[in-house]
Amino acid sequence: MELGLYTFADVNPVPSRSKGEEGAERLKHLIEEIELADQVGLDVFGLGEHHRPDYAASAPAVALAAAAVKTKNIRLTSAVTVLSSDDPVRVFQQFATLDLLSNGRAEIMAGRGSFIESFPLFGYNLEDYDQLFAEKLDLLVALCDNETVSWSGELRAPINGRGVYPRPLQEPLPLWIAVGGTPQSLARAGAMGLPVALAIIGGEPRRFAPLFDLYREAARRAGQEASKLKTSINVHGFIADTTEAAADQFYGPQAEVMNRIGRERGWGPTNRAHFDMSRGPNGALFVGEPELVAEKIIAHHRLFKNDRFLLQMAIGLMPHDQIMRGIELYGTKVAPIVRKALTESDEEAKATA
Repeated sequence: MELGLYTFADVNPVPSRSKGEEGAERLKHLIEEIELADQVGLDVFGLGEHHRPDYAASAPAVALAAAAVKTKNIRLTSAVTVLSSDDPVRVFQQFATLDLLSNGRAEIMAGRGSFIESFPLFGYNLEDYDQLFAEKLDLLVALCDNETVSWSGELRAPINGRGVYPRPLQEPLPLWIAVGGTPQSLARAGAMGLPVALAIIGGEPRRFAPLFDLYREAARRAGQEASKLKTSINVHGFIADTTEAAADQFYGPQAEVMNRIGRERGWGPTNRAHFDMSRGPNGALFVGEPELVAEKIIAHHRLFKNDRFLLQMAIGLMPHDQIMRGIELYGTKVAPIVRKALTESDEEAKATA
């Protein structure tokens, strides 16, 4: 199982200095975080796309390209690309370029987007939310699979036998679908034979497990190859030297973000009691000392049989030094425990087969 991180590059939406200075520092720290993740042996780093004052990453491919020349092994992916309000040709070209710069380490994680700011910003009608994503995903798949493309839809001008360049080192360029728990989204990804990343940021994770069963069944019914069906769970969490320190450091920034978004969407406010319950064995938060987080990752792998696990630690205004220490612990302490346990589990399974 691949182990990695993702972030939206949070910034203070009302900083005491200029927003340019705030963004410059956050992006500098972001590159440092990706470099460290690579150095400690993590497998994947994802960067989300948002068009809000509280996030610095509206152009993930650009920031990931900066990280590409500073890293050697870690895979670099969007998390996510808001495909509904972007042009698939430009998305493909940007990530194909990233693939060339990174020597074949780029991926696209495409989603419909959890916020709606990009629709009016780029002139799209929110009423076309579902159709935009379905059409553009169809085109993006065609671009990943073919150098010369002929395609037509209702909401974008057709392409008639045009070549799309540059071509990536990876053929095809890896494309994942990001979902938030809607069964139809899982079924669509399965029917298309595309890897799927499931965001679990609340509730009890075990309740989401049947969604992967639905995904695999939809793929089987569509005649897709089982080898193409990769899965990831993307969660919130934090690692520190002690569980008490991890909880105390993470609660404030994470709660502030969840409450800010909650006020926009009509959610009730969170509190420390709810947070502490969520970081328990059956909750959605992966917070604690390395051994505790490793045990929870292993337990959830037994439940989901996932191929990838992505952790969002840099949420809200987390201090940079705490994030860096969390990344160090993730790579040097958590990852070895998880990899050893899963290797032993695989060997036991083979021995009893």
